[in-house]
Amino acid sequence: MDLGARLEGRRILITGASSGLGAHFARLCARNGARVAIAARRADRLQALVGELRESGAQDAISLPLDVSDEASVKTCIGDAVEALGGLDTLVNNAGMASQGLSIDHSTADFDAVLSVNLRGVWLMATEAGRHWRETGTPGAIVNIASVLGLRVATGVAPYAISKAGVVQLTKAMALELARFNIRVNAIAPGYFSTEINEGFFETAQGQAMLKRIPMRRTGEMEELDAPFLLLASDASSFMTGAIVPVDGGHLVNSL
Repeated sequence: MDLGARLEGRRILITGASSGLGAHFARLCARNGARVAIAARRADRLQALVGELRESGAQDAISLPLDVSDEASVKTCIGDAVEALGGLDTLVNNAGMASQGLSIDHSTADFDAVLSVNLRGVWLMATEAGRHWRETGTPGAIVNIASVLGLRVATGVAPYAISKAGVVQLTKAMALELARFNIRVNAIAPGYFSTEINEGFFETAQGQAMLKRIPMRRTGEMEELDAPFLLLASDASSFMTGAIVPVDGGHLVNSL
């Protein structure tokens, strides 16, 4: 099965697409013939990526301003994406942020900021897209970007781990509720990949120690997310919902 071919003509909205995994997924979708809307807060980066996508042949790629923590912004973004793309087939909830430090050293504001983007933002986007699909009677797919830290913990990232555990349960709960409307909700749980959010970490002593705890003894390459993403973002996964797919080099099966 050619998973990439299953994206041809598919209308996809990707949040947090100004850098990292979101930008990578946008390039992947465009390369495989999808009609792509990318959304984030950093408008300059979005415009640069749209230019790149159009130069590569995705002439109808568009960018949309979005703050996933703001309900009005979410509603506007979904509406504008539907109008510009002529509908919506797949929502990719990728926007996220992290914070470092022991939980007792975090302020309430730190905690609220992470949960607002990583969990509340996913909720707002998924429910708004779900309402659109229910009201129009059209099928839809949601791909949430969770994390292995939603399935196990590490020191110094409590708000992030808590938020991603919430995304895991949100994925399962919404999958259960929305299946009757032909709306599928799945998640990818990446392990450790080098992105802007952890830039420089794996060169530190702590980062090197982390790598030694991964059975494959390395971080993932972005391209190693492509097949799971293409599966969940397309109708190739038409009988999958509520699935959490780890891509982690064996991190979750290591007992350390």
